[in-house]
Amino acid sequence: MNLRRVQVDDLVKLMACNLQNIPENYRMRYWEYSIITWPDLSFLAEDESGKVVGYVLSSIEPEESAPYVRVGYINSLSVLRPYRRLGLAQRLMNLSKDAMLRDIAGIEYIQLHVRKSNRSALSLYHKLGYNHHRTVAKYYADGEDAFIMRLPLRPSSDTQRRKWRTWITNLWRFVHDKPHQLADAAMSLLRRRNSIP
Repeated sequence: MNLRRVQVDDLVKLMACNLQNIPENYRMRYWEYSIITWPDLSFLAEDESGKVVGYVLSSIEPEESAPYVRVGYINSLSVLRPYRRLGLAQRLMNLSKDAMLRDIAGIEYIQLHVRKSNRSALSLYHKLGYNHHRTVAKYYADGEDAFIMRLPLRPSSDTQRRKWRTWITNLWRFVHDKPHQLADAAMSLLRRRNSIP
């Protein structure tokens, strides 16, 4: 079994694996966008013949409620039935997590959605350290609820990190809400600086 990074050339094989396994399917454009935008985050497993038997499609995005916070997302994970219980899903998830951790800006946590009835996936995610964050009612097209699960990557009790996050939050709000005041403050600082010998 060969595990490697996903490439654009793998799109058709990835989509075939997805269609065989999962009722939720992305359009070709999304696959292409994900692979081109985050080339180091998605991985696949292929057998000796080159057939894709599993994959993880991942991305890094700003958090919806706090755009200055970066979050890793597992958008899709799939392993064909004959290849399950071989540890492929766990290995793919770990490869993606390790790639996300190498991101220069850093991420706070990794998040994913899972059907509340998918016991094998829930078991895997708990084993990997993911926790239930909240439930989204009727998330899937067939009306089933989704669990949002998160893997925290930064200790929430880290005082220095909280101070830094508060400072960034306040700066972001100031820049976002009052750009003219920021420009005035910068000009005032430049005037004072130029008047000092």
